[in-house]
Amino acid sequence: MGLFKKVVIADQCAKYVDVIFNNADDYSGSTLFLGAILFSFQIYGDFSGYSDIVIGTARLFGFNLKQNFAFPYFSKNIKVFWSRWHISLTTWFRDYLYIPLGGNRKSKLITLRNIFIVFVVSGFWHGANWTFIIWGIVHAIFFIPYYFSNKKTAIKNNKYKALGLNIVKTLFTFTLVTLAWVFFRADTITQALEYLNGVLSLSLFTIPEIRPKYLFFTFLFFIVIEWLGRNNQYAIEHLSIKWYIRYLFYYAITILILMESGNSQSFIYFQF
Repeated sequence: MGLFKKVVIADQCAKYVDVIFNNADDYSGSTLFLGAILFSFQIYGDFSGYSDIVIGTARLFGFNLKQNFAFPYFSKNIKVFWSRWHISLTTWFRDYLYIPLGGNRKSKLITLRNIFIVFVVSGFWHGANWTFIIWGIVHAIFFIPYYFSNKKTAIKNNKYKALGLNIVKTLFTFTLVTLAWVFFRADTITQALEYLNGVLSLSLFTIPEIRPKYLFFTFLFFIVIEWLGRNNQYAIEHLSIKWYIRYLFYYAITILILMESGNSQSFIYFQF
Protein backbone atom coordinates (compact mmCIF):
# COMPACT_ATOMS: atom_id res chain seq x y z
CA MET A 1 0.00 0.00 0.00
CA GLY A 2 2.95 2.29 0.65
CA LEU A 3 4.23 1.74 -2.88
CA PHE A 4 0.73 2.37 -4.24
CA LYS A 5 0.52 5.70 -2.39
CA LYS A 6 3.94 6.74 -3.64
CA VAL A 7 4.00 5.49 -7.24
CA VAL A 8 0.33 5.64 -8.25
CA ILE A 9 -0.93 8.60 -6.21
CA ALA A 10 2.01 10.89 -5.38
CA ASP A 11 4.08 10.52 -8.54
CA GLN A 12 1.08 10.91 -10.84
CA CYS A 13 -0.02 14.04 -8.97
CA ALA A 14 3.51 15.42 -9.24
CA LYS A 15 3.33 15.58 -13.06
CA TYR A 16 0.38 17.97 -12.93
CA VAL A 17 1.57 19.86 -9.84
CA ASP A 18 4.91 20.72 -11.47
CA VAL A 19 3.24 22.04 -14.62
CA ILE A 20 0.67 24.14 -12.74
CA PHE A 21 3.03 25.62 -10.12
CA ASN A 22 5.75 26.36 -12.69
CA ASN A 23 3.30 28.17 -14.99
CA ALA A 24 0.86 29.63 -12.47
CA ASP A 25 0.38 32.89 -14.44
CA ASP A 26 -1.08 30.93 -17.35
CA TYR A 27 -3.91 29.24 -15.45
CA SER A 28 -7.27 30.14 -13.98
CA GLY A 29 -8.08 30.16 -10.28
CA SER A 30 -9.87 26.83 -10.54
CA THR A 31 -6.83 25.20 -12.16
CA LEU A 32 -4.54 26.68 -9.51
CA PHE A 33 -6.83 25.38 -6.76
CA LEU A 34 -6.78 21.98 -8.45
CA GLY A 35 -2.98 22.16 -8.44
CA ALA A 36 -3.00 22.85 -4.70
CA ILE A 37 -5.35 19.91 -4.10
CA LEU A 38 -3.13 17.65 -6.18
CA PHE A 39 -0.12 18.75 -4.14
CA SER A 40 -2.04 17.91 -0.95
CA PHE A 41 -2.48 14.37 -2.23
CA GLN A 42 1.07 14.28 -3.58
CA ILE A 43 2.72 15.11 -0.26
CA TYR A 44 0.36 12.82 1.66
CA GLY A 45 0.87 9.92 -0.75
CA ASP A 46 4.60 10.57 -0.87
CA PHE A 47 5.25 10.82 2.86
CA SER A 48 2.64 8.43 4.26
CA GLY A 49 3.63 6.00 1.50
CA TYR A 50 7.28 6.33 2.52
CA SER A 51 6.26 5.71 6.15
CA ASP A 52 4.22 2.63 5.22
CA ILE A 53 7.13 1.20 3.23
CA VAL A 54 9.42 1.67 6.23
CA ILE A 55 6.87 0.18 8.64
CA GLY A 56 6.17 -2.78 6.33
CA THR A 57 9.87 -3.46 5.77
CA ALA A 58 10.53 -3.28 9.52
CA ARG A 59 7.78 -5.84 10.16
CA LEU A 60 9.56 -8.29 7.87
CA PHE A 61 12.40 -8.16 10.41
CA GLY A 62 10.13 -8.38 13.45
CA PHE A 63 10.03 -4.70 14.39
CA ASN A 64 6.68 -2.97 14.95
CA LEU A 65 7.11 0.74 14.34
CA LYS A 66 4.47 3.26 15.39
CA GLN A 67 1.82 4.62 13.04
CA ASN A 68 2.92 7.88 11.45
CA PHE A 69 -0.26 9.00 9.66
CA ALA A 70 -3.79 8.39 10.95
CA PHE A 71 -5.91 9.45 7.95
CA PRO A 72 -5.27 13.19 8.56
CA TYR A 73 -7.40 14.47 5.68
CA PHE A 74 -10.52 13.12 7.40
CA SER A 75 -9.93 15.50 10.33
CA LYS A 76 -12.75 17.81 11.41
CA ASN A 77 -10.46 20.63 12.53
CA ILE A 78 -6.80 21.66 12.46
CA LYS A 79 -6.15 20.46 16.00
CA VAL A 80 -7.24 16.93 15.06
CA PHE A 81 -5.26 17.17 11.82
CA TRP A 82 -2.03 17.78 13.74
CA SER A 83 -2.71 14.82 16.00
CA ARG A 84 -2.85 12.63 12.87
CA TRP A 85 -0.18 14.11 10.57
CA HIS A 86 3.50 13.09 10.87
CA ILE A 87 2.85 11.69 14.34
CA SER A 88 6.48 10.82 15.04
CA LEU A 89 7.58 14.45 14.53
CA THR A 90 4.63 16.13 16.25
CA THR A 91 4.97 13.93 19.33
CA TRP A 92 8.72 14.68 19.41
CA PHE A 93 8.02 18.43 19.34
CA ARG A 94 5.39 17.96 22.04
CA ASP A 95 7.68 15.98 24.36
CA TYR A 96 10.96 17.82 23.79
CA LEU A 97 9.90 21.39 23.00
CA TYR A 98 6.28 22.20 23.92
CA ILE A 99 6.24 20.52 27.35
CA PRO A 100 9.73 21.74 28.42
CA LEU A 101 8.63 25.29 27.49
CA GLY A 102 5.77 24.92 29.96
CA GLY A 103 3.08 23.47 27.68
CA ASN A 104 -0.35 24.65 28.81
CA ARG A 105 0.46 24.54 32.53
CA LYS A 106 0.91 28.30 32.86
CA SER A 107 -1.03 31.29 31.54
CA LYS A 108 -2.88 31.36 28.23
CA LEU A 109 -0.37 33.89 26.96
CA ILE A 110 2.51 31.49 27.68
CA THR A 111 0.57 28.64 26.05
CA LEU A 112 -0.01 30.85 23.01
CA ARG A 113 3.71 31.61 22.87
CA ASN A 114 4.60 27.91 23.14
CA ILE A 115 2.24 26.94 20.32
CA PHE A 116 3.75 29.60 18.04
CA ILE A 117 7.28 28.47 18.87
CA VAL A 118 6.47 24.83 18.10
CA PHE A 119 4.92 25.64 14.72
CA VAL A 120 7.67 28.06 13.72
CA VAL A 121 10.35 25.51 14.65
CA SER A 122 8.37 22.86 12.77
CA GLY A 123 8.52 25.06 9.67
CA PHE A 124 12.22 25.78 10.19
CA TRP A 125 12.88 22.04 10.59
CA HIS A 126 11.86 21.56 6.96
CA GLY A 127 14.43 24.02 5.68
CA ALA A 128 16.02 27.47 6.01
CA ASN A 129 13.49 29.12 3.74
CA TRP A 130 10.93 31.76 4.72
CA THR A 131 8.22 29.78 2.92
CA PHE A 132 8.49 27.01 5.53
CA ILE A 133 8.45 29.56 8.38
CA ILE A 134 5.30 31.20 7.00
CA TRP A 135 3.74 27.75 6.52
CA GLY A 136 4.34 27.08 10.22
CA ILE A 137 2.95 30.47 11.27
CA VAL A 138 -0.17 29.98 9.12
CA HIS A 139 -0.85 26.65 10.80
CA ALA A 140 -0.34 28.24 14.22
CA ILE A 141 -2.96 30.85 13.30
CA PHE A 142 -5.33 28.09 12.18
CA PHE A 143 -4.59 25.96 15.24
CA ILE A 144 -4.91 28.42 18.12
CA PRO A 145 -8.67 29.16 17.91
CA TYR A 146 -9.45 25.42 18.04
CA TYR A 147 -6.98 24.88 20.87
CA PHE A 148 -8.59 27.48 23.12
CA SER A 149 -12.16 26.67 22.13
CA ASN A 150 -13.98 24.13 24.29
CA LYS A 151 -17.25 24.54 22.43
CA LYS A 152 -18.64 21.36 20.93
CA THR A 153 -21.35 21.36 18.32
CA ALA A 154 -23.85 18.57 18.80
CA ILE A 155 -26.93 17.80 16.74
CA LYS A 156 -29.19 15.41 18.58
CA ASN A 157 -31.61 12.94 17.06
CA ASN A 158 -30.68 13.73 13.48
CA LYS A 159 -27.85 11.64 12.14
CA TYR A 160 -28.12 13.16 8.66
CA LYS A 161 -27.57 16.70 9.92
CA ALA A 162 -24.69 15.46 12.05
CA LEU A 163 -23.19 13.70 9.03
CA GLY A 164 -23.65 16.81 6.90
CA LEU A 165 -21.98 19.00 9.54
CA ASN A 166 -19.05 16.59 9.82
CA ILE A 167 -18.60 16.58 6.03
CA VAL A 168 -18.60 20.39 5.96
CA LYS A 169 -16.05 20.53 8.80
CA THR A 170 -13.81 17.99 7.09
CA LEU A 171 -13.92 19.79 3.73
CA PHE A 172 -13.27 23.14 5.43
CA THR A 173 -10.25 21.73 7.28
CA PHE A 174 -8.92 20.11 4.11
CA THR A 175 -9.29 23.44 2.28
CA LEU A 176 -7.32 25.30 4.97
CA VAL A 177 -4.57 22.68 4.90
CA THR A 178 -4.49 22.74 1.10
CA LEU A 179 -4.12 26.53 0.92
CA ALA A 180 -1.35 26.40 3.54
CA TRP A 181 0.49 23.78 1.46
CA VAL A 182 0.97 26.45 -1.24
CA PHE A 183 3.64 28.08 0.97
CA PHE A 184 5.27 24.69 1.45
CA ARG A 185 5.41 24.02 -2.30
CA ALA A 186 6.35 27.51 -3.52
CA ASP A 187 9.98 28.56 -3.92
CA THR A 188 9.43 32.06 -2.51
CA ILE A 189 6.83 33.90 -0.43
CA THR A 190 6.11 36.15 -3.42
CA GLN A 191 5.36 33.12 -5.59
CA ALA A 192 3.09 31.68 -2.90
CA LEU A 193 1.16 34.94 -2.46
CA GLU A 194 0.76 35.38 -6.22
CA TYR A 195 -0.45 31.79 -6.47
CA LEU A 196 -3.02 32.29 -3.70
CA ASN A 197 -4.10 35.58 -5.27
CA GLY A 198 -4.75 33.67 -8.48
CA VAL A 199 -6.72 31.00 -6.62
CA LEU A 200 -8.93 33.61 -4.92
CA SER A 201 -9.89 35.32 -8.18
CA LEU A 202 -13.23 35.15 -9.96
CA SER A 203 -11.81 32.50 -12.28
CA LEU A 204 -11.97 30.13 -9.29
CA PHE A 205 -15.55 29.42 -10.40
CA THR A 206 -14.60 28.29 -13.90
CA ILE A 207 -13.89 24.78 -15.14
CA PRO A 208 -10.21 23.79 -14.57
CA GLU A 209 -8.10 23.83 -17.74
CA ILE A 210 -6.32 20.65 -16.66
CA ARG A 211 -8.62 17.67 -16.03
CA PRO A 212 -6.72 14.46 -15.18
CA LYS A 213 -9.61 12.00 -15.69
CA TYR A 214 -7.56 8.85 -15.05
CA LEU A 215 -6.21 10.32 -11.84
CA PHE A 216 -9.73 11.25 -10.72
CA PHE A 217 -10.83 7.61 -10.73
CA THR A 218 -7.62 6.57 -8.96
CA PHE A 219 -8.31 9.26 -6.35
CA LEU A 220 -11.84 7.97 -5.85
CA PHE A 221 -10.58 4.41 -5.42
CA PHE A 222 -7.91 5.57 -2.97
CA ILE A 223 -10.27 7.73 -0.89
CA VAL A 224 -12.85 4.92 -0.63
CA ILE A 225 -10.17 2.47 0.58
CA GLU A 226 -8.91 5.00 3.15
CA TRP A 227 -12.43 5.80 4.32
CA LEU A 228 -13.43 2.16 4.75
CA GLY A 229 -10.29 1.45 6.75
CA ARG A 230 -10.18 4.69 8.74
CA ASN A 231 -10.97 2.97 12.04
CA ASN A 232 -7.97 0.65 11.72
CA GLN A 233 -4.32 1.48 12.19
CA TYR A 234 -3.84 0.99 8.44
CA ALA A 235 -6.48 1.21 5.72
CA ILE A 236 -6.13 -2.36 4.40
CA GLU A 237 -5.35 -3.97 7.75
CA HIS A 238 -8.73 -5.70 7.98
CA LEU A 239 -10.38 -6.01 4.59
CA SER A 240 -13.75 -7.47 5.59
CA ILE A 241 -14.43 -9.07 2.24
CA LYS A 242 -14.12 -12.57 0.85
CA TRP A 243 -10.56 -13.81 0.42
CA TYR A 244 -10.71 -13.97 -3.39
CA ILE A 245 -11.92 -10.35 -3.61
CA ARG A 246 -9.18 -9.31 -1.19
CA TYR A 247 -6.49 -10.95 -3.29
CA LEU A 248 -8.01 -9.45 -6.44
CA PHE A 249 -7.53 -6.08 -4.75
CA TYR A 250 -3.90 -6.93 -3.96
CA TYR A 251 -3.23 -7.91 -7.57
CA ALA A 252 -4.99 -4.77 -8.83
CA ILE A 253 -2.82 -2.36 -6.85
CA THR A 254 0.29 -4.36 -7.79
CA ILE A 255 -0.56 -4.03 -11.48
CA LEU A 256 -1.16 -0.28 -11.07
CA ILE A 257 2.22 0.07 -9.35
CA LEU A 258 3.97 -1.78 -12.19
CA MET A 259 2.14 0.30 -14.82
CA GLU A 260 3.20 3.61 -13.28
CA SER A 261 6.65 2.66 -11.95
CA GLY A 262 8.41 4.03 -15.04
CA ASN A 263 7.47 7.57 -14.04
CA SER A 264 8.70 7.40 -10.44
CA GLN A 265 10.21 10.45 -8.72
CA SER A 266 12.36 10.86 -5.64
CA PHE A 267 10.64 11.23 -2.27
CA ILE A 268 9.79 14.80 -1.31
CA TYR A 269 11.04 14.32 2.24
CA PHE A 270 14.47 13.15 1.11
CA GLN A 271 15.38 16.87 0.94
CA PHE A 272 14.68 17.17 4.66
